[in-house]
Amino acid sequence: MKPNFESSELKRIRTRINADNKISFQIYHFLVLTLKSPTFRLPSLPIMSLTMNKDSSKINNNIKNTKKETQTLNSTKPILVHALTILLLFFTVIPLSALKIPPPLPILPLPSAPQLQWQLSSMALFLHFGPNTFTDSEWGTGHANPSVFKPTRLSASQWVHATKAAGFSRVILTAKHHDGFCLWPSEYTDYSVKTSPWRNGKGDVVAELAMAAQEAGVSLGLYLSPWDRHENCYGKTVEYNEFYMGQMVELLTRSRHFSDASPDTRWIGDEAGVAGSACWSLFNRSNATIGGTDPQYSQGGDPHGHDWVPAECDVSIRLGWFWHASEVSKSALKLLDIYYRLAGRNCLLLLNVPPNSSGLISKEDIQVLQEFKELRRSIFSNNLAKTALLNASSIRGGNDNSQFSPYNVLEEGIYTYWAPEEDQSDWVLYLHLQESVSFNILQVQEPIQMGQRIIEFHLEILSGGGWKKVINGTTVGNKRLLQFPRVQSQYLKLVINKSRADPLSSYLGIHMDQFSILSHASNTTSQAYINGSQVLWQVPYDHSQTATVQYM
Repeated sequence: MKPNFESSELKRIRTRINADNKISFQIYHFLVLTLKSPTFRLPSLPIMSLTMNKDSSKINNNIKNTKKETQTLNSTKPILVHALTILLLFFTVIPLSALKIPPPLPILPLPSAPQLQWQLSSMALFLHFGPNTFTDSEWGTGHANPSVFKPTRLSASQWVHATKAAGFSRVILTAKHHDGFCLWPSEYTDYSVKTSPWRNGKGDVVAELAMAAQEAGVSLGLYLSPWDRHENCYGKTVEYNEFYMGQMVELLTRSRHFSDASPDTRWIGDEAGVAGSACWSLFNRSNATIGGTDPQYSQGGDPHGHDWVPAECDVSIRLGWFWHASEVSKSALKLLDIYYRLAGRNCLLLLNVPPNSSGLISKEDIQVLQEFKELRRSIFSNNLAKTALLNASSIRGGNDNSQFSPYNVLEEGIYTYWAPEEDQSDWVLYLHLQESVSFNILQVQEPIQMGQRIIEFHLEILSGGGWKKVINGTTVGNKRLLQFPRVQSQYLKLVINKSRADPLSSYLGIHMDQFSILSHASNTTSQAYINGSQVLWQVPYDHSQTATVQYM
């Protein structure tokens, strides 16, 4: 039903608009109300019909007829007519089908800006440094004389350079560990660098690192231990809380280049480098208590959680957290395995690389960091699906809508993604590779700024005339990496089985890892579990008939 206040002039103009433009009643209603407003004014403009005919004589007749209509309309309501001319031009040149489709609504909870930045980095380098470095200790008593702290070649720039060269964008320093010794000249205690011989008591490790990080474009984080084995007020709740808060404010206000003021994350309670096979950024803070949080709850998060509290896990490149001359570095392959189990499970990896007693990161550790970087580059820099033809079970806004196209999953970044139509029962991405390839790694990412959605998914390949499952996965989040024995195929499909809302996928990659050894899986069995994900091969899919798929 059209508006009952439509004038004869509006009727005449409306009928001249090509029916293919499909103007909705709501838009037409809004424009009519706007144009009839007494405050609406436009300069006098001639009306022209944009309908083009092959017969030039018909064009001339249209122009003549339009001029007659212009004279008639101008004699009655010129302002309204000229305004409607603009409307005619607008809808003739820009059909409604060209308008953007709005994105789906985010699903709560959502990350804050600092949390989002924190998660997207995936990894951070952790630096344990203090009196323990010089006393060959792990657990300082808080009674070591400050005179033991005397690095001879301390270079914060070397720390930052090693961080950046290894592919890390963030560095975290133990500004104060459990022994209470402060790596900045705190005004709340004398147990700090100001009473040490280093820099004649004028040094400030925190300030030097902050400056070096800023110059290199590396983000900075500081660890301030709540436990303090030096201060006598520790254990006196109110008095120590005041002391601790004073030091925290002191750090945050005096270090101008400090960039990460409590991104609000959770420690998964594991220093072995293994996150839960299902790892949600969703969490209920009300379920967490100091020293009393269920480790399994911290590891896995909560699919029904009301808060966004992403997971993090710290692990050391050496056996201990502080540098010890007798310890050696973990191998790059071991770090790669940890990377799969942490960063590959939606959990931020905090890799501790402790400076030695001279104040530098050891050459052996730097060598391993470089090898670790090269392994990641070799595996993940080449997405074997980058030239694939893609299709999807549905696309938000229709198959011709590139805004939410399945091809978005081949672009890195979270701000372009595939989105299906709403209220669908099947969520599938089909990939037709240019040729048959071998691979053993699946990478999937979600646009987490829209909320974490995917609960369960699996990968299938076309083999022997039917679809066969390769691996089952649970949560995705910022990044999910799944390992499985090598398979080969030209046709793949990613099936999302269960999701909290319409699933969204920002990246999909298949890769070949020629270095890792999956010792806990065997091709002789029908199924196995790798890093907590169920691996299946040579198991037909329920609908084993090969479907005809048209790729875009």
